[in-house]
Amino acid sequence: MSKLKGKVAVVTGGARDIGRAISVCLAREGAKVVVNYYSSESAAQETVKEIASFGGEAIAVQADVSNLKAIKHLKSKTVEAFGAKIDILVNNAGGLFARKTLQELDESFYNLVMDVNFKATVFVMQAFEPLMGEGGSIINLSSQASRDGGGGGSSLYASSKGAVTTFTRSMSKELGPKGIRVNALCPGLIATKFHDDFTKDEIRSMVAAKTPLRREGKAEEVADLVVYLASDKSSFITGTNYDINGGLAFS
Repeated sequence: MSKLKGKVAVVTGGARDIGRAISVCLAREGAKVVVNYYSSESAAQETVKEIASFGGEAIAVQADVSNLKAIKHLKSKTVEAFGAKIDILVNNAGGLFARKTLQELDESFYNLVMDVNFKATVFVMQAFEPLMGEGGSIINLSSQASRDGGGGGSSLYASSKGAVTTFTRSMSKELGPKGIRVNALCPGLIATKFHDDFTKDEIRSMVAAKTPLRREGKAEEVADLVVYLASDKSSFITGTNYDINGGLAFS
């Protein structure tokens, strides 16, 4: 039996890597999915095509979710496609963009990292929360970096994800009386383009060797936890930031 049949889900940054895995897994469990993307149009269309291949329903919507006007566009397209009620919101959009030391930081880079990783989470939640009701589930993507400060040159990324972690706890208190649950995931080393771009092979090998399970995680393993938190199986869980790192670090 499909865990999410009849539910509507919005996934920001849902076109590739972890976001794509989440979009596909939610759809496989019966949810209708809005796949948001910023610049990965072809990947978004491929994700929608994959979902359609097994009979799922999905649309792709371009929107820069660090921009409030674009968030309104995303909301409008969601309502147009699936009606004025959503059940699941996954704030996955984010990025490291570059590794920079303290002395290399400037205001524009600060704004970029904080806007994409934290501002987007705040204002996407603000926009979509009125469409959610009893049984709604919001899942934010934080990071292991929020726990340990991140690797070299990722101070702003780690700090922005720390803000997501704290905001998740705050919103669980505020939205709980409305029956809306708010949780977050803190993935460690997951085999994605993120680490292809920003983590050296030798560092990845070293981290995998130190991990008790002796490997990198898979995007699908993150997605499986999202499905659980989106479903009624986790109906008494809120305000939690789940570590998913193969046992490398504990909260």
